[in-house]
Amino acid sequence: MTTILDKILQEKKKQIESIIVNGVPILEHSTNRPSLFDQLYGTEHLQIISEIKRASPSKGLIAAGVNPVELANAYYEAGAVCISVLTDTPFFQGSFQDLAVVSDTVPIPLLCKDFILHKVQIDQAINAGASVILLIVAALNELELQVLYEYATSAGLEVLVEIHDSTELETALKVGAKLIGVNNRDLRTFEVDLARTAEIASIFPFHEERVLISESGIWNAEDATQVARYGASAVLVGESLMKSGDVSATISDLKVKRVVITP
Repeated sequence: MTTILDKILQEKKKQIESIIVNGVPILEHSTNRPSLFDQLYGTEHLQIISEIKRASPSKGLIAAGVNPVELANAYYEAGAVCISVLTDTPFFQGSFQDLAVVSDTVPIPLLCKDFILHKVQIDQAINAGASVILLIVAALNELELQVLYEYATSAGLEVLVEIHDSTELETALKVGAKLIGVNNRDLRTFEVDLARTAEIASIFPFHEERVLISESGIWNAEDATQVARYGASAVLVGESLMKSGDVSATISDLKVKRVVITP
């Protein structure tokens, strides 16, 4: 059976072919930003990676008419540690232009959120001003992940490696990932379960210099407290912020005290 992830990756491969033929648009935005890892490692409070997300395959339109500059400023002023910008167009209605205008707006770490399968997409992210990229273990084999991880880090980017289960955690650790995000959403079905963070946290090497980030399904302080108790240093929050009537209050509510896991 063809999954949602399969459909996204099939379309992404077509886009990559077009980019290779036509070249990467030169936007030349600076990637000189603070280290996301440094902001998260050892933090006493849960930090918020705030996402600009117009739509999703499971929810459809979330905030189609959002102004990325205004929203990025609101996130920054509310104390977000990083801003994530979805750059996929067919399924999420984002773009690299969104990333570029946000890069001109805020000085904090900036995550290019996409389904990255090829080096040319990393070049796009750099040109648009990202300082962090996302690599999804479920979308890549181990060699592909290693090659893209090394290409990105050698270009000065940080890499958030996304996992969903213990096998994918092992793969992330093998490539040397320091920023590891557990997606509570299964990309094959798009079902969400915060127990995923608990499962990964129970085997996560907190004694090493690595950071655990909980992604998806965080709606309120109760959810934030739950994943903070497991040892997550940050949460990546999109839909709940996009639908929030008060970004500042929502981010403040989510920045709960976290449990520092010691060996």
